[in-house]
This record gives sequence, C-alpha cells and structure tokens, in this order.
Amino acid sequence: MTDYGHDLRFGSFLTPQNKDPQAVVDLAVLSERVGLDLVTFQDHPYQPTFLDAWTLMSWVAARTDRIHLSGNVTNLPLRPPAVLARSVASLDLLSGGRVDLGLGAGAFWDAIEAMGGRRLSPGESVQALSEAIDVMRGVWAADEGGALRVDGTYYQVKGAKRGPAPAHDVPIWLGAYKPRMLRLVGEKADGWLPSLGYVSSPTIPEANAIIDEAAERHGRDPREIRRLLNVSGTFGTSAQQFQGPPEQWVEQLLPLVLEGGFSTFVFGSDDPVSLETFAQEVAPALREQVAAERESAGTRTGRVRPASVLANRRDGIDYDGVPTNLAERAVEPGDRDYPKVRSTYLWPGSPGLVLRPTTVHEVSDALRYARAQGLPMAVRSGGHGISSRSTNDGGTVIDLGALNSVEILDRERRLVRIGPGARWGDVAAALAPHGLAIGSGDSGDVGVGGLATTGGQGLLGRSYGLTIDHVRGAEVVLADGAVVRADSEHHPDLFWALRGAGANMGIVTSFDIEATELGDVIFAQILHDATDAADFLGSWGELVEASPRELTPFLQVVQQGGRRVAQTYAVWAGDDTERAAQILERFLPIAPVLQQTARLLPYSAVVAPMNAPHDGGQSLFRSRSGLVDHIDATTAAVLAGLLERGDTGYVQIRSVGGAVNDVPADATAYAHRTQNFSLTAVIRRRHEERADREWRKLPTSGLYLSFETHDHAAALTKAFPAATLQRLRRAKAAYDPENVFRSNFAITPAVPVES
Repeated sequence: MTDYGHDLRFGSFLTPQNKDPQAVVDLAVLSERVGLDLVTFQDHPYQPTFLDAWTLMSWVAARTDRIHLSGNVTNLPLRPPAVLARSVASLDLLSGGRVDLGLGAGAFWDAIEAMGGRRLSPGESVQALSEAIDVMRGVWAADEGGALRVDGTYYQVKGAKRGPAPAHDVPIWLGAYKPRMLRLVGEKADGWLPSLGYVSSPTIPEANAIIDEAAERHGRDPREIRRLLNVSGTFGTSAQQFQGPPEQWVEQLLPLVLEGGFSTFVFGSDDPVSLETFAQEVAPALREQVAAERESAGTRTGRVRPASVLANRRDGIDYDGVPTNLAERAVEPGDRDYPKVRSTYLWPGSPGLVLRPTTVHEVSDALRYARAQGLPMAVRSGGHGISSRSTNDGGTVIDLGALNSVEILDRERRLVRIGPGARWGDVAAALAPHGLAIGSGDSGDVGVGGLATTGGQGLLGRSYGLTIDHVRGAEVVLADGAVVRADSEHHPDLFWALRGAGANMGIVTSFDIEATELGDVIFAQILHDATDAADFLGSWGELVEASPRELTPFLQVVQQGGRRVAQTYAVWAGDDTERAAQILERFLPIAPVLQQTARLLPYSAVVAPMNAPHDGGQSLFRSRSGLVDHIDATTAAVLAGLLERGDTGYVQIRSVGGAVNDVPADATAYAHRTQNFSLTAVIRRRHEERADREWRKLPTSGLYLSFETHDHAAALTKAFPAATLQRLRRAKAAYDPENVFRSNFAITPAVPVES
C-alpha cells in the first residue's frame, strides 16, 4: 500500500482549440464554478490549431478568482527556462498565487525543430530539464545574494539578476514515464504528473519505487512529492474503467489513491456536463471514502516539509501536533514564507512557528495549541506593531491576517463588521463607495486588530473620536478557546475592557463598528522650518486647540541634515471648504513655510495602504509616549531639547481632543478623556538614558500603549489610572485567570478576596 497522505485535489485538462477561443475559457471558468481545484491546458506551441497556453492562462487567470492554473505539461524546449521562470512568477503574482508548473522534457521533436527548437536525444532532454529546474528556481530565489549563474551543458545563465519571486511556492510537476525521468522527479521535482493511458513500463508501483529511492538518495522524504494523474473517460453504463456512473469512478479511483499514491486527479474532458459530474459527484465521494480508509489505516496525512526546513525547527515545539486544519498554512523557519511573517513592520522576530488561521474556530484551535507549547505566544493582526509585541523569539505567533473581511451589516445604522487582519486602508476603500468612513490611525498599512483594541488616535479624531468609541460589539476567543460575543448586553465587563486593553483579554476575531457619514475631505500638508522648535510647538498647539472640531491636525518634527523641519498634516472633515481654508491659513505664519498643499479628496486616499514590507528594519529604536492637556512652555521646551541634542530625530504630536473627550472616562478601558495631545518620540538607543530623564520632565497624565516600546511595567500604570487598572484586573481574573495573554503590557489578574 502506497498512500502518501496528501489531501485530495481535482482538476480539468482542457484542449486549447483556437477555432472557438471563448469555449475553452468558458470551460475553465466552469471548472472553478463547479468546485475543481485546478485547470490545466495542453501546451503544444507548434500546433497551429491551438491557442498559446501561456496567453490563455493569463486570460483565464483574469476571469477566475480561486482555481489554480498549469500547463499540462509545459513544453520546455520552446520556452527558455529563465524567461519561463519570470513568466510563471509574474502570472503567479498577478493571480494571487494560483500558478503551478507542469513541465515536460520534450516530445514531437520534428515539430519542435521546425519551430526553431533544438532536437535532443532522450538522455539529453532529461539533462536539459534538470538544468532548467536549477535555472528557474534560481530566478525565483529573489532573496538570495548575488547574481544567478548556472553553467550547464544546455542552459547557461551568466550573472542574471534574480526575481521576481512568485507569490507562493510554485510546485514543479514533471510528466515522466521512463526511469531516468522518474529519478529526476525524485531528485528535484515537487510532483509526478503522468497520464494513466501512457503508464506501462515501469508500472505505477515500479515508478513510485524509482521516485522514492531517488528521493531518499538525495536526502528527501518521498512524501514531499505529490503524485498527480491525468485520467480520461466518460460517464455511462459500461463496466470498463472510467466508462461507468460516478460511483463506479469512485471505486476505480480509490485504489489509485490507496495503492498508487495519487492524490490529484486531472480529468481530460471538454464536455461541461462531464466536468460538472466529476467535480460535484466523483470528487466529494472519493474524498469521503479516502478519509474513512485513512482513518481506519492510521495513515499519516498533512503537509510534508523538506529536510532543509526540518533542520531549522526550534526546540520545545510539537510541530507534528499542529492541528490538521492549521498545518497547511503554518509557517516554520526555513519555509519560503517565513521572511514575510517572522517580523513586524519595525521589529525583527524569529518565532519557531507562525500559525495563520482563516476562521474563528481555527483561531480557537491555534490558541489551544499555542498554549500547550508553554512558550512565548504573540497575536498579530497584521499591521505595524510598533510596540514590538506582535512577534517573539522561539515561540509561536498567531497571525490573523487572513481574517480580513469588511462587511456592511446595516447601511441605515452605518454598522460595519471588520476582521482583525484587515488593514485600515482596505477598510477605507471598501466603505468609500457607500459614503462611509471609520476613523483609525494615520496610515493605511495599520492592522485593524491592534488599533481597535487599544484606542485609535486618527485623522478624524477631533470630529469622530477614537476608533474604540464606535465599536458596538466583538466576537472574542477567550483564553480557554471558547468563543463569545461581547457587547453592551453580553459580557459587558469584557466589552468594556476590550476597548483599550483588548490584547490582555482575548483574541478578537471580528469587530462591529459604527461608521460615520463622510464625503470628500480636505487633506492639507504644511512644511515649516522649525529651527526655533520650542516657539513653533507652542504656537502650533494653541492653534489646534482653537480650531473647530472638523479639523484634526497631526505634526511630525524631524531632522533633515542640518535643518529641522515640521510637517503638519491635517484632515478637515466638513462641508465648508471656505471655512477650512481660513482655519488652515492660520497655521502658515507661525514659522517660515517651505511647502504647502491642500487637496479635496476621498478619505480613502488619505489612508491608502502602501503595503510596505514587514522586515523588522528598525530594531535599534525606542519610542516613548505621553498624553498632555496642552503644549505648554515646559512641554515645548522638553521636546525641542530632545531634538536639539540629537536624542531623537523624530517627534510626533497627534491632536486627540474634541470628540475624543466627549466620552466619559469610565466608558472604556481607555480612560484619558481630558488631554488634547498625544506625544511620541523615537529615541536613539545611545541616548536612551538621557532622553528618559528629559521625558520624565513632561507634564504627562497618561500614555498610549501602541506607541510605547519598552519599560512595560511602568508604562502600564501610566496607560491606565488606578481605578481603571483595578477594574481591568478584575476582568482579567474573570476571563483570563491564568494570564495567557501576557505578552502585550501584561495586566495581572486580581487575586480573589477570601471571605
């Protein structure tokens, strides 16, 4: 019995006739609609009655959303491997990671030669294919240093630049029948893709044995290699193989899984009814039978990682125990996706495992699993993570990036449901066509989850308030994995705590937030010479406090060479543009103006996502946060001094008055409802001690946790007034008594008072 335990997949194998070009496109679209996983096309570039396969795949990729695409198999002799690699990567990026690569060494040599290709012997063609695989994988290895050089007999690459990397690990499946090709499958390929009618000698068991022996000889687990099979037939009443009704097909395919090791079946048919029958009757029934047989036999299933990845595993993590529903998307050190998920926007990390759930139940499973490891655990919504707690070293990370939906629940009530993994720029873009907006931060790349559980000091703050002030309910996974609804009627104490200290209470998997009606806004930017920083800051603060609520200005002061410059960027969220101009003009005379702009545009353009890489590139910085009522003389002098001495090269001031302060202090766990400004400074580590002494001179009455990176114990008492912190400790005792969620400014549970 040779069952490699791979999940079952099903596809179509279509003929790209060009007589009716739309017909094959329609069949590809149908393949997706009826539930197939893969659509493949013959690739015979010398065939004048066929559409070019890669052109066709590009067209089909644009017409579909989910299904994977591949040549079956791609004709290597007429497609130079370096160019083919870039074609594959480009289409994979454009399609969202849906391109796979079936590859052949070549056949029909007369036709290939007639098209300008080079005729090769069978042995030569296998060697050429081996070299081509090295070239293609070298091109895709965009993160590797140095130019690509391959000095092969048939393919040479002499210093080519690498890239682009495809969106996912593109598997290379080889169409192979003879021992030499089968050995190449075992050595280098990700899959074996024969057609059943052509497998004779070696037989299927013999071919699998050749592949497995070659894989083991090259240090690979044979289970790394998926076995795919092209099958053809009709649905009828005959007892012959693949000529009967669907249930007979299932009986005939079952041994090909359990004994032949195949896990992907690609049905060669251009008949839409047959494709639908295969997808909706054969596929689910076969999956059900295989699952039952595997359970009975105790067959090992799930993703198989190569030895190179296994060597990077960290101690203390039960990698084999990852829940089945999470294993396929889990990322380990050594996996291709690891560089993308190990760090946050600013902070480097090296977790031992990143789990990427896609549903609330998978979040629950991920949490239970992570708890069982007894290692550091971080929860990441997918945004900036400035406070450094969205990753770790050697522990687990639960990445909520896939929970990124944005749904309007009730337009009349302006109620929107948002997943924690969404980015605020995507939220703004989704709401703009409906004339709605939700105030968030000042960057479209910030994730929803972290901001909507901490506060949300954004560019609509003075008119809209904090983001948390408009959260009307949340779905939460608690420390024990239970899922609850928290709102004003259900778990109200939890609902209160989530809005300001949510990271301590559970994992929010969706937020119900009340949006505001909002058309176009005025977005203004003014660049001042801030040589006299103290005087400038004091004047700027007075103007902000005197401005109407429609205006929310932010300020950042930076050193640019020998010049100190201040950039005001402000949003006017009102209809009176003349009034806006008058108010904004008041900011111009406070210092020499270097540049100014004001534009009427959608709010979604103000917070458009930039999709900056999360490579942890700023690990040397420390940030400090503080909330003040006014930019008084002391505040201005301290901030100016930090800049003048070089303790910091960046200071930001956010205006947080107006609507923010309309909310009672005890309404949410964010209790700071008197201050008008939120201060942040990026401290250079070599000056950290001196800068901290100066920072303590500020008349702060609180801080914003998302902008504080260190000294967490002290920060906690500044972020939460004493009464608020005591109430949070009681909520913590009720919902997380074992302090599972302790990686982000941990609040210790209250100790029960004995009677």
